[in-house]
Amino acid sequence: MNWLRAAVLGANDGVVSTAGLVVGVAGATDSRAALLTAGLAGLLAGSLSMAVGEYVSVSTQRDSERAALATERRELAQEPDAELAELAAMYRGKGLSPGLAQAVAEELTRHDALGAHAETELGIDPDELTNPWHAAWASFGAFTAGALLPLLAIVLPPPAVRLWITVVAVLAALAVCGWTSSRLGGARVRPAVLRNVAGGTLAMAVTYAAGSLLGAAGI
Repeated sequence: MNWLRAAVLGANDGVVSTAGLVVGVAGATDSRAALLTAGLAGLLAGSLSMAVGEYVSVSTQRDSERAALATERRELAQEPDAELAELAAMYRGKGLSPGLAQAVAEELTRHDALGAHAETELGIDPDELTNPWHAAWASFGAFTAGALLPLLAIVLPPPAVRLWITVVAVLAALAVCGWTSSRLGGARVRPAVLRNVAGGTLAMAVTYAAGSLLGAAGI
């Protein structure tokens, strides 16, 4: 579910940022070559930036998880009794009676001491550490998929209607992203859709106005 939510947000990012870019350029020029160049540059820069950012972020998280697990292994090897008492105390804190908490701690320690401490104390599954490559590729793919929509919408139609087709396509895509993210998170659909559509509308309006001013100034 978390990866799916991240993919939806990445696609949303690709739609908004690329739409803002190409609509801004469209405000300054109707050159298809300029629009295609700007859109492709934005798509590649955005998707690569997202991928690198996710890789670095998740790598840092995994390094922290590994360091925490190494510390836990050392403590289990050096102070097994203290660690057992700590685990039993944590189960008492969760509502188990002292006797049951001690029995559960001893049973889990015999089965997998590191796994028990990692899950209860650190919230980590030692066999399911986060993978930075998965995060990077997911972000790259999601952003690219989102960015392709405004790029194709601005370069394929005739010049007279390309801007309006792009605006309609982008707002429809943002509505879908808002609906999907709200359903995944169990939130209300209407506010999520309205936020997405309003944000996309504002981004395109601002960039189009900026592009139009620059075009009118001959820059």
